[in-house]
Amino acid sequence: MQTDYAELVRRTIRSVPDWPKPGVVFRDITPVLQDPRTFRALIDLFVYRYMRQRLDLVAGVDARGFIIGSVLAYELNLGFVPVRKQGKLPYRTVAEPYSLEYGNSAVEIHTDAVRTGQRVLLVDDLIATGGTMLAAVKLLQRLGANVVEAATIIDLPELGGSAALATTGTPLYSICRYGAEGTESAAGV
Repeated sequence: MQTDYAELVRRTIRSVPDWPKPGVVFRDITPVLQDPRTFRALIDLFVYRYMRQRLDLVAGVDARGFIIGSVLAYELNLGFVPVRKQGKLPYRTVAEPYSLEYGNSAVEIHTDAVRTGQRVLLVDDLIATGGTMLAAVKLLQRLGANVVEAATIIDLPELGGSAALATTGTPLYSICRYGAEGTESAAGV
């Protein structure tokens, strides 16, 4: 079942060539979210993976990580922590900068978002260069959380993010991987 669900998700992800610039193939999860059967399969894949793990919170990265992370937190009966782009949270925050292709940015969370020792699952839609995911891991760890695993729908390993995340000791689970020359695989397990 898990392999079938992962294949359904992979087949539903839309590939948009030359967006946002020539030579880039954008992996669009919007069709996955729009189709109730595929969206349920996606969430079920994550639920089945984490339902027996001892977790305290799910943290989702702005913005598509909010969609998956909040539904997953609900299904696992856990709290949800948003990791936001800088300047979007109204209370005291802690921020972590990261590099982008054409500059720098930062993500932040509330200073009381996690407690020391809490076991957190970090969720986003994809990992590419890994900047945002690495910054989120650092934020959670700075507040004392134990990031048990990072989870994404898509991994683009040729861009180096999953390898960079591995250097932190944080495991990564991705449902689909897209490699060079358009090679694709659905992990699902």
